[in-house]
Amino acid sequence: MKFIDEYRDAQRVGPYVEAIRRVVSRPWAIMEVCGGQTHAIVRFGLDELLPPEISLLHGPGCPVCVTPVELIDRALEIASRREVTFCSFGDMLRVPGSSDDLFAVKSRGGDVRIVYSPLDALALAERLPDREVVFFAVGFETTAPANAMAVFQARRRGIRNFSLLVSHVLVPPAMEVILRAPDRRVDGFLAAGHVCTVMGIDAYRPLAAEHRVPIVVTGFEPMDILQGIFMCVRQLEEGRTDVENQYARSVREAGNEAAQRMIREVFEIVPRTWRGIGPIAGSGLRLRAPYADHDAERRWAPSGEPEPRASDRGSGRRAPSGDPEPRASTNCKSGLVLQGVIKPPDCPAFGTRCTPETPLGATMVSSEGACAAYYRYRRAAPPCGSR
Repeated sequence: MKFIDEYRDAQRVGPYVEAIRRVVSRPWAIMEVCGGQTHAIVRFGLDELLPPEISLLHGPGCPVCVTPVELIDRALEIASRREVTFCSFGDMLRVPGSSDDLFAVKSRGGDVRIVYSPLDALALAERLPDREVVFFAVGFETTAPANAMAVFQARRRGIRNFSLLVSHVLVPPAMEVILRAPDRRVDGFLAAGHVCTVMGIDAYRPLAAEHRVPIVVTGFEPMDILQGIFMCVRQLEEGRTDVENQYARSVREAGNEAAQRMIREVFEIVPRTWRGIGPIAGSGLRLRAPYADHDAERRWAPSGEPEPRASDRGSGRRAPSGDPEPRASTNCKSGLVLQGVIKPPDCPAFGTRCTPETPLGATMVSSEGACAAYYRYRRAAPPCGSR
């Protein structure tokens, strides 16, 4: 399979690992900001192949994991309503709120359904005109165009019983918070290739220049990641702080301009609270005023007023607090995992009190969560280069 098998070819791994060994001369810490990359690193044992000078840090690369508790609670409240059919991607159903999750709502008779696209939810709303169909719109910039298109089509076609509960987050502002942290450990970044496929790479240039940090846009297969690490380490060793594009087979300089236009048409940028990190200015999206009738938070605001929204609280950038996940067990250290401060096995609850069946934090249940990756792969998968 083109672009799959050759990017997982064990015979090609060794030369790249050796190239990294030759270029590195001192310790460097590199953070990936994509859960797909985290899973590939852990699944194929890429971190175990690298020279000891290279430390890989797992950042807040999972939008499901950083959805704040108060927004999960709002989802549970809306999904519990008799008139509502609540639609979501599957990995949101086990994410814990204050005391419950969407599976619990479903078990009590709530009409909670797994869909594979927001357009599936829109089609459901068209078939069920007597139901209020709500789609939980979670994701980075990658999924924003499809969610924007669903609302755009709903408004154009007059489908009034369709709405979004929006929890979109933007990657560059979170990277800036990490870079501004007083105890910053990050020397370089692997940027998420799928985000840059949509948005391009211009937003990363000011970060690289201001904070003097190399950023390499990187894909998701083992060879992509090793090449991205090599490019990042080479920049660090040469004293350069550029934005480079390893994922050129997908990412163009300007990104997908049609997708960007759709995002701008439907959404506006707002503050957003990140689970495990806190409020970050300009790090989220919500529906613009012309589309406000399709905003589930506005439609079911507890006080009858649309503002303030739970997902938009906080207006200033701040450094990560290091606090555990809000309202979660004090044994849960997923906030520190999301900040790259610790690895999942360093959490005292990992694999014992916290498992995919009994999760304490979102990072254990999301398909892109770091804790889920370590639980699934770390104790079983051999390193890629040993195959």
